[in-house]
Amino acid sequence: MTEDKSQAFLAQARRDFHAALLASGVLTVNDKGVASNADGSQRSSVAYAKRIAESLLVETIGERLAGQTSGGEFETACADFVRTTFLRLGMLRPGDWSVTKVAGRKSTEYIAKYDQYSHLFDLDVAVKQNPELRAILGNAYVIAPDVVVVRQPVEDDVINENELIVDASVGRLASIRRANQERGILHAVISCKWTLRSDRAQNARSESLNLIRNRKGRLPHIAVVTAEPSPSRLASLALGTGDIDTLYHFALPELIEAVHAEDNDEAISMLDTMVSGKRLKDIADLPLDLAI
Repeated sequence: MTEDKSQAFLAQARRDFHAALLASGVLTVNDKGVASNADGSQRSSVAYAKRIAESLLVETIGERLAGQTSGGEFETACADFVRTTFLRLGMLRPGDWSVTKVAGRKSTEYIAKYDQYSHLFDLDVAVKQNPELRAILGNAYVIAPDVVVVRQPVEDDVINENELIVDASVGRLASIRRANQERGILHAVISCKWTLRSDRAQNARSESLNLIRNRKGRLPHIAVVTAEPSPSRLASLALGTGDIDTLYHFALPELIEAVHAEDNDEAISMLDTMVSGKRLKDIADLPLDLAI
């Protein structure tokens, strides 16, 4: 594949994202020709991943990082990419934004920092004190995000900059007003999965459903980013609606080219279904979608 020389900001940010995966040793090809995001036991996975790696100009030879290490580095790269790109889209989404990789989190305590989920702190305390309640609820309220996008509430002076929009008599419960509450508003939760084995796909679905069921207020964007090369495994998470907004691939055009090069009709059809059905997009689409 000819290296993309587009001068568009998003194109350069995408190249920098892939370069970061190379520099951190997350994306490598070993001396047997197996890329670090491939399932070595699956011929098609190895073939697709190798072609993607070649398209991204992988020149390093190395063994894959341990799972926790590669996962953490992938989360860091995704967070850096979203921070770099989304924060440039103020013309589409003005506001006081932050993009954070969540590290060393205790899931309930962390998610309860935000306006829509602040009630979960009290729920967690109650569950810890009541074994019967714990048996009933289980982990149905547990949410452990990888990357979060947060908007801070706004001072009334900003809202009223051009005309008197609000005062003490109206809009007294709206979360966007700092006069009403000071917690950050959770705009998006991004789950980062270097690969998608069945357990990881299920974990992503479970956390998404917990986000949906447990919020009070606006539902955040719920996205998953992955480097999984197998279309069938992508389909296990991408197909269907109701949990995640969209699955984003770290190199979708390269994956499509790799699958076509292997001439696998079933895989080609599956990819086309996911893309045309708006269930699978490229990493470069993510910041623009977050601006909706």
